Formats: sequence, structure tokens, C-alpha cells
Amino acid sequence: MKTPDSRFYCPLISVGTITLDENESTHAVRVCRACAGDILQLSDGLGHYADAVIEVADAKACQVRVDTVIEAANPRPKVSLGIACLKDDALEEVVFHAAQTEIDKIIFLRTDFSQEPKNSDLKKTVRRAELKSLVSLKQSKKAWMTNIEGPVEFDKWLASYKGDLILCDIDGERQLNLSGSGNASANSDPQPTPITLLVGPEGGFSPREIEAIKTFQNGKVHLLNLGNTRLRARTAAIIALGKIL
Repeated sequence: MKTPDSRFYCPLISVGTITLDENESTHAVRVCRACAGDILQLSDGLGHYADAVIEVADAKACQVRVDTVIEAANPRPKVSLGIACLKDDALEEVVFHAAQTEIDKIIFLRTDFSQEPKNSDLKKTVRRAELKSLVSLKQSKKAWMTNIEGPVEFDKWLASYKGDLILCDIDGERQLNLSGSGNASANSDPQPTPITLLVGPEGGFSPREIEAIKTFQNGKVHLLNLGNTRLRARTAAIIALGKIL
């Protein structure tokens, strides 16, 4: 028996015989050349794993047998990324990298200086971002899939949000003490406060938005300094996540 060096997505993992969807079946049988008797590692993106033995190696409907479902040791992460809508394929690039890390969700925010095309509903961008998040789940072997939300107006999102915030700011700290926030595995708090890293568009958030963030009342506000150079928005998002995770 062999195990392909990849996880396969199965949204409903349970003990017994499961039929994988066509995309996962094709990847297992045609790409990885898995055969009957081989073992596939399944993940549902909701904190469950399973080793599944292939019973029928069908490239359109691969049937596998699951004997045991394993729950992830760590709870779903509480760190999220809120990023302003960007032009071209920048949002997809951010998702491609960020969704490989252990974050809860990525929220696309419509800000004063957002650079998305006018009158765009971003449906195609959101769908492609969701697919990239799924690929990242399997590639990185995470327990939890990063959700994609939005686009949503920044003011509306901020008014409804309850949790801590991190704003990338030149006057911020190089290293943050996030005790009690974010990922429970990083501290002793079993139920940490949600925390969202905010990254503006090229040129940053508007003065009005920055003031709204700094005076936010429904949680703590942390200011994070990313260094002495000016970064593109897509770069800032990844560098900032690397500092706080």
C-alpha cells in the first residue's frame, strides 16, 4: 500500500464507505495513480481527518472505506485577515499564500481607496479565492479550511465586528503581545478572543477609516510596524501574518 503525499477533500467524513466527488476521484486515480487497497488521507476542513482505504479506484467516483475518524487536536483558529479589495489578481494571490497558514477566514473589504473595478460584484474573484483556499487546505495539510467572506463595506463590517484588531501602522510595535487573542494553541486561554488583521489597499486606509479603527470600542486595537520600507498591500498581508501567527 502507498499513501499519496496529499490530502483529499471530503466534506462529509464518516465511518463506512464513502464516494469521493469527481474532482477528488480524478486527482487520486489519474494524477496520483492510486489503486484499490491504497490509502488516502481525507480532510473535511472542519477539524476531522481519516485514513481511507480505496475499495473501487474509479476516476469519476472513487469509493473508499473509513474505519476511524480523527478529530484535530487544536480548535479552529481565531485569527482572521481583513484585506481591502485590490485590482487585477492581487486578492487571489493573497489568498493563495494566506490560506496555507492557520487562519479562520479572509474578508474582502470595500474601503474608501479600494482598487477593484467599478460596479464589480467580485463573484468570480470570490469563487476563485474559495478554490484556492481548498487547494491550500489539501496542500498544507491543515485541519481547518480558511473561509472566504465578502465583499463587504468596511464601515458595515467594523460596526458589527466584536473582537480585537491589528492595524499595520508605521507607529506600531515591531512585536505584539497577543496573549488572550488569536490561536488557542499559542496561549493558555482555551477560548481566545477573535482577532482580525487589517490590511488596506495600495495607499492604505483613508484617514477617516484609520481613525475609526484606532477608536474601535468592541475590542483591543494593536498597531503593528512592518519595517522601514513601503510594501505592496499583497506583500504586507503575508509579512504581517508571519509576524503574528
